[in-house]
Amino acid sequence: MKRTVLSLLVLSLALAPAAAFAAKANDTVNVNPTFYKDVLPVLQENCQVCHRPNGANLGGMVAPMAFTSYQDTRPWAKSIAKRVEAREMPPWHASPEFADVFVNERTLTDDQIATLVRWSQTGAPAGDIADAPAVKEWPESNGWTIGEPDLVLNFGPKYFVEDDVEDLYIGFTTEITEEMLPEPRWMKAVEFRPGTPVVHHIIAAPLGGIAPGNQATVHNDGFATLLKPGTTIRWQMHYHKEPGEGTGVWDQSSAAIRFYPEGYEPDYRVLSDPLAKMDFEIPAGDPNYSATVTTTFERDTLVLGYLPHMHLRGKSAHYVAKYPDGTEEVLLDVPNYDFNWQTLYEYPAEGKLMPAGTQIELTMAWDNSADNPSNPDPTETVRFGRPTTSEMMFGFVSYVDAEKGYVPPEGAGFFGGGQRRQIDPERLKAIIKDRFGLDWDSMTEEEQQELMQRFRGGRNRGTGNSSGQ
Repeated sequence: MKRTVLSLLVLSLALAPAAAFAAKANDTVNVNPTFYKDVLPVLQENCQVCHRPNGANLGGMVAPMAFTSYQDTRPWAKSIAKRVEAREMPPWHASPEFADVFVNERTLTDDQIATLVRWSQTGAPAGDIADAPAVKEWPESNGWTIGEPDLVLNFGPKYFVEDDVEDLYIGFTTEITEEMLPEPRWMKAVEFRPGTPVVHHIIAAPLGGIAPGNQATVHNDGFATLLKPGTTIRWQMHYHKEPGEGTGVWDQSSAAIRFYPEGYEPDYRVLSDPLAKMDFEIPAGDPNYSATVTTTFERDTLVLGYLPHMHLRGKSAHYVAKYPDGTEEVLLDVPNYDFNWQTLYEYPAEGKLMPAGTQIELTMAWDNSADNPSNPDPTETVRFGRPTTSEMMFGFVSYVDAEKGYVPPEGAGFFGGGQRRQIDPERLKAIIKDRFGLDWDSMTEEEQQELMQRFRGGRNRGTGNSSGQ
């Protein structure tokens, strides 16, 4: 199934019959809003980061139109009203109870929504240009949201994704030479740029990765990850498209890095726990199959954020903290997961403290029924798999040790996140077999590398159940 293309979706909305919008302006909303006085300030504050020339590229999702001028925005007035009233734009999928919890929240107020809807209903007038706010200036950074990068990498020569490809996994390597990086440097920010819309995801250890809708990784001051000269960047590229004559495309995806100043030493070293489960089995037609995994922090920990990842049947994600004193807290609820907008939900700079012994429980659900319009085949029993038409369960948790200056053991972030003792290879194979139903020795080298790149974090246990039949 071809990934939803944002431009086609927006275009279909623009051509749809006008709806009878229900939003009503309250006393603080101009009943006759104009573009320059009322609408443009909302667009500048909430939309133009993407909807502008050379706007943000969020994991391959690029806004197909600009909302910087009246001439560019006016044709999209009805589409804008419909999308914001449905709260489909800006894209944000945490439940309303988590308003103002995460610093990268992308939402509009009721008044802002009412203004945009009313503007469309009243004919989308321009108004007096003298009422317009000052033009919003965006820094010149060649389209990189992290600003001008210190180093830009790609996986090598351009690669052609052939016409007959539907799902393709292929690996490339890039050596970090001393000419590129004379000495170890702490990374402040990393941003990936897919070179074609058929890129489903990129994993490039140890830089990180990207999937549809992801934002760039930008660490708060004092938080960092290390890059050393001599490091081999292992790019795992996943391409997904409709096969057929003339569908082949060239790709040369890239990654941009900003470093802290030379000699900088961070207070905290950022790690990640994937909270993954691979041995689930979603029955054909099941509208609400769920599975659960857990991990436990053995040291006081500052959690920085969460990133749930599923495929086309993904329905919801629910993170819960179970504290040592017996209390529980819902950390994040994503009731309507959207494959095209895989968001990292980020806490403020100080993070969220999890005392030693805290268990995080992640429950995800899938809709494998015919009622799911994104479902490739509701008659199929679905298991973990790399193709987009299979499913995955990852609930990445980004975190640091709460002790300022703490240096995790060598190998931190690999089946233990620097908090648990390292295990020997045979024990590792047993864990993979027990927890994920995979036989390490029967896996290809590529599959082993993918597993190692994905599972940089804590061990987990999981259960699955079907509640829809």
